[in-house]
Order: sequence, then C-alpha cells, then structure tokens
Amino acid sequence: MSKEIKLALLMATSLFMEMLDSTIVTTALPQMSKYFHTTTSQISLLVSSYIVTTAIFIPMSGWLAHRFGNRKIWLTAILLFTLSSLGSAISPNFVTLISMRIIQGFAGALMTPTARLIVLEKTQTNMLLKMTGYFVWPALIAPAIAPIIGGMIVTYSSWHWIFLINLPIGFVAFVLGLKMINRDAEIEENRFDWIGFFEIALASSLIVIGADFVTNPGTIIKMLGLGMILIGGYLTYATCQHLLKTSMPLFSLKALKIKSFRISQTSGSILWLSVSALPYLLTMYLQNIFHWSAVVAGSYVIFIFLGNIAIKPFTTVIIKTFTYKGALLLSFITVFLSSIAFFFIDVNTVKIIIMLLAFVAGVGRSLGLTAFNGLILSEIDSKDRNSANTLNSVTSSLVQGLGISIVSLFISLMSSFVSVGDAYSLSFVLLGLLMMYPIIEVSRVSKKIGSQTI
Repeated sequence: MSKEIKLALLMATSLFMEMLDSTIVTTALPQMSKYFHTTTSQISLLVSSYIVTTAIFIPMSGWLAHRFGNRKIWLTAILLFTLSSLGSAISPNFVTLISMRIIQGFAGALMTPTARLIVLEKTQTNMLLKMTGYFVWPALIAPAIAPIIGGMIVTYSSWHWIFLINLPIGFVAFVLGLKMINRDAEIEENRFDWIGFFEIALASSLIVIGADFVTNPGTIIKMLGLGMILIGGYLTYATCQHLLKTSMPLFSLKALKIKSFRISQTSGSILWLSVSALPYLLTMYLQNIFHWSAVVAGSYVIFIFLGNIAIKPFTTVIIKTFTYKGALLLSFITVFLSSIAFFFIDVNTVKIIIMLLAFVAGVGRSLGLTAFNGLILSEIDSKDRNSANTLNSVTSSLVQGLGISIVSLFISLMSSFVSVGDAYSLSFVLLGLLMMYPIIEVSRVSKKIGSQTI
C-alpha cells in the first residue's frame, strides 16, 4: 500500500469519525433528555447547534488551511474534535454539553474540508478517481452503522459512550497524522475577507435554521422557516457578488467557469437534495402511514446504506466503462425509477420489494456521488483546488439539510388537498422528478468530460 493511499485512509478515518458522531447522537437524545431533565425541543439543540456551527465555519476552513497550512489545521481540528468529545461525555450540565457540541461543530467544519484538501490538493489528475474512492468510503459506511451502534450503546450502556468512542479513533489518527502528513510548504499571508465571511455565515445560518423550522408541525413556524430560507438565498446571491468583486475573497468562484465543476454544483446539489431526503422520508412513511415501530422502519431504511456500500467496489469500473457521463446518467435514472416505484408501495406490499427498492436507491446514489467526487476537481489546477473545495463544502453542507425541508414542506402543503398517506406517496414522486434536471444537464455534456482522471 503506497503512502498516498495510507494517507487517504487516514483522512477517511477522520471523516468517518465526524460523520459517525453527527449521526449517532440522535439515537441517544431520549436518554440524554432524561439525564439532564430537558424537554424534547431543548435536547434537539444538541443536533441543531452542531449543524449551525459547522455551516458557519466551513467557509473559513479554506482560508485557514491556506494561511496556516493543511497539516496544522487538520491536526488542530482532530485534536479539538477529540477533546470536545471527551468534554461532551463528562459534561456536568446541559449548558456545558451544548458548549462542547459547538466546539465539535467548529472542529468538524475545519477537519473534513482540510482532510479532503490533504488528499486531493496535490494529487495528479489521473489518480483523482482512485484516491476519491478511498476517501468516500466512510461517508457511506458511517450512516449505515450509526443507528446500530447507537442503539446498542443506549440499550446496554449509557449515552456517554456516544462521545467516548471518538477518543481512541481521534488520538490514534492524531498520532499517525503527525508522522504521515508532510510538513506544510511556505505559507502566504493573505488578508481575511471579514465581509464575505459574515455574509456567508449569516446566509448559511438562516438556511440551516430555516430548514429545521420547516420540519416543525406549526404552520407559523413553517412559514417563518421558509422566509428564513428565502432571505438566506438572497444573502447567498449577495455574497457571490461580493466574492466576484473583492480583490481578496474568502474563496474564489473562478472554478464555476469550468463545466465539470459547475455541473457538480448544480446537478450534484440536486442529487444531494434527493438522496439526503429519501432516508428521512422513507422512515417517516413507514412509521406514520404503515404504523411500524422506529426499530422496524430503521431495519428497512438501512438497505439504502447497504446499497451504498455494496456498489462501491464496482463504481470505478462502471465509470471507466461507461465514462462519467454514462455513470451519472445511470445513477440519475436509477434514483428516478426507485423513487417513483416507492409511490406504489403500501402496507400490503411484499416486504422484500421494499427492501429491494431501498437497496437500489442506495446503489444509485452511491454511484452518482462517487462519480461527482471524482469529477469535481478533474479540471481544476492544483493552486485553485483550495477555493473549489471550500465552495463545494459550503454547497453540500447546505443542500443536504434542504432536502428534508423541501419534503416536509411539500407533505404539509399537499395534505391540504389529499390524504396524508397520498401526500407522503407524492413526495417520493417529487424526489424522482428532481432528477429530471440533472438528466437533461448531463446528457448535454461531452462523453470525454473528466476522462483525464480515468
């Protein structure tokens, strides 16, 4: 195993830890609520505070990595993430725990984008697809095993171990990072774009908080959330105008001129919207309409993540055989057909069919996300990959939450005209129809796009 692959796996470990932590904590919320004597809305702050903090500080990650070096920022971030995990586990009260979660969110915002930079910033173009394959695995595995691990922890132990499991992973990764990551080259001092940072931080906060509000049952709160999303969208546009005009932007938008990167932000974002919402929608559908327990519903939803993992060893072969264009179209069509097929299931549907549809949906999303990860930096010069990576991190962090919000709002609106069950069923159709734009956009690109990475 080459040093480059070992380094990619090390960076993947930090991504795995961050994604596992952000997913697994939801399983322990009821137990933690009893422990700290809080309400359901108060304990949910453990999730929202982490997400909002991450959204705010991701735009800063690229500048910090450029200013202080990838190695220093990643080592600092993973050590801070690990120590804040320990702080979360030993928190004497709820306020301290929230503070630790905010620190975790800040560390996660720096750790994940910087890990990606360490792997891909200097990688030769013809190795991008291969290295991306090693780096993406944790993003597929962590959500699949988090509910199982979390369920075992809260059943047989205490919520403290939700955070304590990060300690051995984090400290081992830190020690290996000290040895394996090359020392940073000479650092250039650049002025920090405070205006750009505050604009994108405010926009991100409004969008993330608004997305959370939209999922709440109250009509007024839903409308308030929708308004926050719209204002956040406008501020995002204003931020883009600022980044284009200022001489030293927080990160450059120049990469959007390159088609392979641009479609990764447009079609890739729509794919993220659809695939991030499907596990949530299927879980709610099986619980609220089929009246299955959370455990039973989760045992079916996990087939989405099993599909993610099962296809992963073959994604590179598929991309090399059918090109990026063919692989992406195959992914979009798979997601489209599986989403539409969910419209036809009901409580009497043979259970194996539901499992199979979830599995196929997971296969489609895994193939698409892997292809986009290999394509995204394929035509970006090494010197511009920092800004491109930051922009991609900001975009992906926002659209993943919006998927759930769009579905929640759609169900609420449709429930005024049809039954709740039909509203849920039509939401699957909505997720499928979202794939029409990516299919049209990618069908127009050249078959040679990204060929230098294959």
